[in-house]
Amino acid sequence: MVSRKILVALPVFCPGMAWNKTPTDMFFAFNTSTQFTASGSTSLPVSLRILMATVMLLMIAIGFLGNTIVCLIVYQKPAMRSAINLLLATLAFSDIMLSLVCMPFTAVTIITVRWNFGAHFCRISAMLYWFFVLEGVSILSIISVDRFLIIVQHQDKLNPHRAKVMIAVSWVFSFCVSFPSVVGWTFVEVPTRAPQCVLGYTEFPADRAYAVTLLVATFFVPFGIMLYSYLCILNTVRRNTVRIHNHTENICLSQVSRLNLVGLQKPHQINVDMSFKTRAFTTIFILFVGFSVCWLPHTVFSLMSVFSRRFYYSPSFYIISTYMLWLSYLKSVFNPIIYCWRIKKFREACLEFMPKTFKIFPKVPGRTKRRIRPSAIYICSDPPSGV
Repeated sequence: MVSRKILVALPVFCPGMAWNKTPTDMFFAFNTSTQFTASGSTSLPVSLRILMATVMLLMIAIGFLGNTIVCLIVYQKPAMRSAINLLLATLAFSDIMLSLVCMPFTAVTIITVRWNFGAHFCRISAMLYWFFVLEGVSILSIISVDRFLIIVQHQDKLNPHRAKVMIAVSWVFSFCVSFPSVVGWTFVEVPTRAPQCVLGYTEFPADRAYAVTLLVATFFVPFGIMLYSYLCILNTVRRNTVRIHNHTENICLSQVSRLNLVGLQKPHQINVDMSFKTRAFTTIFILFVGFSVCWLPHTVFSLMSVFSRRFYYSPSFYIISTYMLWLSYLKSVFNPIIYCWRIKKFREACLEFMPKTFKIFPKVPGRTKRRIRPSAIYICSDPPSGV
């Protein structure tokens, strides 16, 4: 009598059966033959599972609350509805959905080492995971191109209307790329070997082609766009900074305009404006670095899962997949922390939404602030953009 474990492998590796099954049939054959436990893999120790699940619950809370504040700021304050802020609000919304729709099920599975939500929801959760991740990286790509056009090409073409159109297009694009995973166009395994539905090893060329397309759209293309944009921006900022320091006393209004600076004529004010632009770019660049650190390991892991049978069926695959998924979710928490660190208006909005009983320091009125630091109001006033 053939064991269940051998039957599970037959639809994928037995030539006599593989050619008679479609990828969708393979998926259901695998699901109905598999016990929803991490058998055959080395799972995490109980203490480490509890610790990671607790950290994930904290990540869910921070990701939800922090990104919700971003959305509320843009929604409640019409003055904050600039193009860049609409993009940041969309990025925050995708992170909110990722925190609410995907992360809780992964946290439960880490603790129980068992998928308790059914085979059909496995495919749905995988589709939602890639859907919201794709939307987030699409928005980051749009922001990087916008910064490139403003700083390098001196073209500020992105207004709120165009931003809304691009946001709608990005949602449609993300759905079209991620939807095939829910109808069986690729091999997605119920988590016997991972705490979440992941791309599994397959020998079907069509499955591999879709997996590569998904990963290229999720990481490689956005990474290339953002890397090129930021390298060009860094070079432009460096050249402009050197030009300003070398010709501070002789810069006229027309030269200031060519440098993409606001019409400020005093050297101190020029340095202030250049400092603001550099800081705004630095904030976006930090988001890019966070995306790269969180998603490069996960992308390599996914490619190896699809193409390497030895890696996919290794005893350590469950542990590796747990860490990779945890790292990919960290991006949703990373963004609001960066906003709070880098953006003054975001910190002020957090204090406004915070209950009065938790506020340690009273809010300083604007008139008092002018007496304390006049330059903060008259010379270094914040522009309308939130970044």
